[in-house]
Amino acid sequence: MTESKINALVSPEGSLEILSAHEVGRLKDRSEGGLYRLFRQCALAVLNTGVETDDCKSLMEAHSDFDVRLVPQPRGLKLELINAPAHAFVDGQLLRAIREHLFSVLRDIVYTHSIPQTIAGFRRDNPEDITNLVFHILRNARVLEPGRQPDMAVCWGGHSIGQDEYQYSKEVGHQLGLRGLSIITGCGPGAMKGPMKGATIGHAKQRVKNGRYVGITEPAIIGAEAPNPIVNELVILPDIEKRLEAFVRCGHGVIVFPGGVGTAEEILYLLGILLHPDNSDLPFPVVFTGTKENAEYFDMIDKFIRNALGDEAANKYEIIIDDPVRVAQVMRDGIKDVETFRRAMQDAYYFNWMLKIDPVFQMPFEPNHTNMRALELHRDQPKHMIAANLRKAFSGIVAGNVKENGIRQVQEKGPFEIAGDPTLIKPLEAMLEQFVAQNRMKLPGSSAYRPSYRIVSSAA
Repeated sequence: MTESKINALVSPEGSLEILSAHEVGRLKDRSEGGLYRLFRQCALAVLNTGVETDDCKSLMEAHSDFDVRLVPQPRGLKLELINAPAHAFVDGQLLRAIREHLFSVLRDIVYTHSIPQTIAGFRRDNPEDITNLVFHILRNARVLEPGRQPDMAVCWGGHSIGQDEYQYSKEVGHQLGLRGLSIITGCGPGAMKGPMKGATIGHAKQRVKNGRYVGITEPAIIGAEAPNPIVNELVILPDIEKRLEAFVRCGHGVIVFPGGVGTAEEILYLLGILLHPDNSDLPFPVVFTGTKENAEYFDMIDKFIRNALGDEAANKYEIIIDDPVRVAQVMRDGIKDVETFRRAMQDAYYFNWMLKIDPVFQMPFEPNHTNMRALELHRDQPKHMIAANLRKAFSGIVAGNVKENGIRQVQEKGPFEIAGDPTLIKPLEAMLEQFVAQNRMKLPGSSAYRPSYRIVSSAA
């Protein structure tokens, strides 16, 4: 049975209604330098909210007849959707949440590609310019609220999780919502959706009218992790490095639920930053949490971190098993410490300017066979550099698993090869095997996982 499709003309919803002739031209441009293909891909992902898939390439192929066109209006513009998935509509009307997300995609793609030309002297390899770009994108999306007290709990975790883990993440979100905290996630399903859904109930019980459910994503991953409908503020950053920087700059603490390689990448990014000497006195609460059945999972993660980065890294987080109330209390108290510190240092509540991020965590890593094979996975370097290179290894595996370009490279040339010091590589291989065994690499019910990586004995 073929899926029904709908043609529709959609009015703006959100913060972008007008475009310049130049911006319209770039969005219509189907050449390599144009934005049409990128916009179409992200728009299709948004329209597939709630669909159980994590394969961006397959999604694009399944909807090869989908198109989106800009229709200029006297007072702005509309979007014409052609062969759009019918499940995005109710009685012929596009769901309001999806309409908001659609115009958020339009807003961020246009802005991200225009701002480097408008900032005098902007350099893509300059750390300050990269942080300023992240700030400008978040400000343009109206995510930064100057008058608001710190209340943003970042929740990371897998999109491929079982029902028990999902329910636990939802209960943690509920407890956070009861304490007036808002949620930032990667905006997708699983452990990204659960905390938001739980927080909506907690906020409703406490009559919190301005609860925030911020979803932060990037073009290469949005097809694999389509925004869940709870997200009421969606932001698309240009790449994974800027996405991760956005999390730690506008979040006030981090909760990590069980996940796969994407979650491991996020953990290593965060710990690598917190291990930088300049950040040693910076309060930033981090909690790893899950059900009783997840205790072994976090024991594995903890051992991997201690082996690779030492006990100092492990001191940056607290592991709490099967206790949503305690998780929420620790996060609330930790965020109060953040507020006290920011006030004393006269730093903004809405954007963590004081956090030092080494350029190695900011420069985009291009996952390809050459770069993956050349990763410096050895111990003869500072701890935060070990974290940075392990982060890149996980980033490459994520690309090979779910990103269109990464999937294509693995199909054409075989798995990415990862090599290095056996004392780092062997534990890495063991952890990846556990991710596969626990079905954390792909969504349940999808085709059998075929590894996008291959561990080789040494970098020699």
